[in-house]
Amino acid sequence: MSIIDTRTPDPKRLIPGATGDWEIVIGMEVHAQVISESKLFSGASTEFGAEPNANVSLVDAAMPGMLPVINEECVKQAVRTGLGLKARINKKSVFDRKNYFYPDLPQGYQISQFKQPIVGEGEVVISVGPDRNGEFEDVEIGIERLHLEQDAGKSMHDQHPTMSYVDLNRSGVALMEIVSKPDLRSSDEAKAYLTKMRQILRYLGTCDGNMDEGSMRADVNVSVRKPGGDFGTRCEIKNVNSIRFVGQAIESEARRQIAIIEDGGSINQETRLFDPGRGETRSMRSKEEAHDYRYFPDPDLLPLEFDDAFVEDLAQHLPELPDEKKARLVSLGLSAYDASILVSEKPIADYFEQVAAGRDAKTAANWVINDLLGALNKAGLGIEETPVSPAQLGGIIDLIKSGDISGKIAKDVFEIVWHDGGDPADIVDERGMKQVTDAGAIEGEVDKVIAANPDKVEQAKAKPSLAGWFVGQVMKATQGKANPQAVQALVRAKLGIED
Repeated sequence: MSIIDTRTPDPKRLIPGATGDWEIVIGMEVHAQVISESKLFSGASTEFGAEPNANVSLVDAAMPGMLPVINEECVKQAVRTGLGLKARINKKSVFDRKNYFYPDLPQGYQISQFKQPIVGEGEVVISVGPDRNGEFEDVEIGIERLHLEQDAGKSMHDQHPTMSYVDLNRSGVALMEIVSKPDLRSSDEAKAYLTKMRQILRYLGTCDGNMDEGSMRADVNVSVRKPGGDFGTRCEIKNVNSIRFVGQAIESEARRQIAIIEDGGSINQETRLFDPGRGETRSMRSKEEAHDYRYFPDPDLLPLEFDDAFVEDLAQHLPELPDEKKARLVSLGLSAYDASILVSEKPIADYFEQVAAGRDAKTAANWVINDLLGALNKAGLGIEETPVSPAQLGGIIDLIKSGDISGKIAKDVFEIVWHDGGDPADIVDERGMKQVTDAGAIEGEVDKVIAANPDKVEQAKAKPSLAGWFVGQVMKATQGKANPQAVQALVRAKLGIED
């Protein structure tokens, strides 16, 4: 299969070297664990954190005579993911045996898909930036394929001084391997791509994206070339389990390759590991080619076939995905930046949707982004741990709109709800926090401040901006309860300052 270069060199992405600029070419293979109650070919549980070897069936342990049976839900999850990636769904696919030996691979082969995967070409749009002007750039990254395969077990080398242990709980768990085209051109693009991929999978509910638990990890293929030249020899950095580490690994590997080439050497195609402690990659083994695995169709599994109706039914029940949700929020008057923050995580988007229901979207966005997310970040909490519910935050916004409280008082109410809970309307009533809107009461306070400061009255008439000082004094006297707009209007009228 020939690989087509779909991007022209971008000067912003180039890396300077001793012999001129270099371009990084990156492709990524994302391994995403499918959300399902049981494994791809057995009924064993997929629960994370169980005791070693607690979730192992006879099929997973490769006992003689045991035959795999396909899990329909895993197939549906793969198709949902393909639809979310705007990819071609192949209604006929084949499972193959990929032959290699690892101690944690009981069968001596992995059931995977090679020439006929369940999902074909698709695309993902990533947003890279901001640049010096605060602008973001959208870049389209091609998807080569998505195939289903079973995971291997886990070898543990730190349990005994002379022996390694094997935990087969993960053996047979369904994985989606999502392979990008070599369209990525910088570590920032790679991080944005992995972030977007995790975001899409979480919205779809097909993978939880928890990289710290190993349910999502990435193999990163890196090569360098002179801008616009032929593809260089690539090295694969295996099993990177953090978005930050992906960026560091690419930067380190690219500079390693550039140094070798500029010294007159050549790059050996190999598999490497990233050492986060040292911030560098190191050789693991020579890179295998497809023929090394001796792929052949699995004789225990028939070709996987389904019809258009199967795909259409899944498509009709897909949730609103991040790009579509972002576009809808922008159409409601939100900035692209604010919309991006709100759709970054599905629980944040769901929270915002509840707050914004029946209310001004921009006001709701400001409170969710600036006040709620700011407080959560300061407290080191996630949106799922928020002490302020959507109903409570919506109640605060309603009190501002009705004129019962000012924006300043609303901040105080938010703090009370954050620490003590309660209904915002009850808090305002019980604590006497209602905004003073009675014109007579406000006028009395304005008259007192003006009468007590005749010198500043003359100054304000000459310099109208000093009217703000009187407004501040009235607000202080009323403990912030006076309606600011009413105070402003009365002060200017009393001082004879025209708008």
